[in-house]
Amino acid sequence: MLCPCGCGDSIELMVMKGVAPRWTIHADAKNRPTLHPSIWRQSGCGSHFWLKSGRVVWCRPESQVNRF
Repeated sequence: MLCPCGCGDSIELMVMKGVAPRWTIHADAKNRPTLHPSIWRQSGCGSHFWLKSGRVVWCRPESQVNRF
């Protein structure tokens, strides 16, 4: 898949059993994909997001997380 930030990079995720790291993929009734765990690009743009029901849900940067 292409990175949703718009940088143009291709993201390859392993979904086959027996490999690590591995993501699980599920499709809802409308065939929209959900991936688990989140996708966090450690190089390049550094995007960190979830794919839930076909939508990108961005993780907040550490600086925006409330600390209690």
